[in-house]
Amino acid sequence: MPRIHETADVSPRAQIGEGTVIWHQTQVREGASIGDNCILGKGVYIDSDVVIGARVKIQNYACIYHGARVEDGVFIGPHACIINDKYPRAVSPEGRLKTAADWEVGQVLVREGASLGAMSVVLPGVTIGRFAMVGAGSVVTADVPDHGLVMGNPACLKGFVCRCGRRLAVKESFSEHVVMSCGVCLAEYNIAKTSLAMLK
Repeated sequence: MPRIHETADVSPRAQIGEGTVIWHQTQVREGASIGDNCILGKGVYIDSDVVIGARVKIQNYACIYHGARVEDGVFIGPHACIINDKYPRAVSPEGRLKTAADWEVGQVLVREGASLGAMSVVLPGVTIGRFAMVGAGSVVTADVPDHGLVMGNPACLKGFVCRCGRRLAVKESFSEHVVMSCGVCLAEYNIAKTSLAMLK
C-alpha cells in the first residue's frame, strides 16, 4: 500500500501505486496517476491528469502541471517546474478573467531515467530524452536528446552523460555516429552525429 502523510492532500480520484510515499503538504489532484515505488517530497504539486511512472523521485516543492507525462525512473529536483502555457495571461485581451477554454494545454514528456536539476524549468512542447540531464537552474525551451546534458537559459547541449550520471567521452568515431564511454562504469553508447552537431 502507498504511504501518505496526514498533511498531504491527495484526491480520491487520483491513482497512487503500491509502495509510493507521499510526504508533508504535497497535493495530488484528480485524475493524476502515480506509479509504484515513487517518492514525492514535501510540498510537491501534481496537477490534474498528470501521469507519473514507477520509481520516480520528486523532490521538495517541485511542480508538475497538467499536460506532463513522466516516465519510469525519472529524478525531479527541488523546486523544478514543468509548465504548460507558452502564452500565460490571467485575462483575455478584453480584460475578462481567462478560463480553461481560453488556452491550449502544452504537453511535456520526460523520458525514462532523465534528471531535472534543482529549480530547472521545462517549457511546454518539450521532450526530455532518456537518461538526459538538465542542469540546476536551467530553462529548457527545446527537445533534449537521449543522454544529453543541457544547462543555461535557454538550456544548451553541453555534452552527454551515462546512465550513472557521469559525463561521457568520445572513444571512437564512425561516419554516422560516435562511440562514447564512461570513465567510471565503463559503459559505452552510440551517439548520432546529428546529436553531436547540437553541441554549443
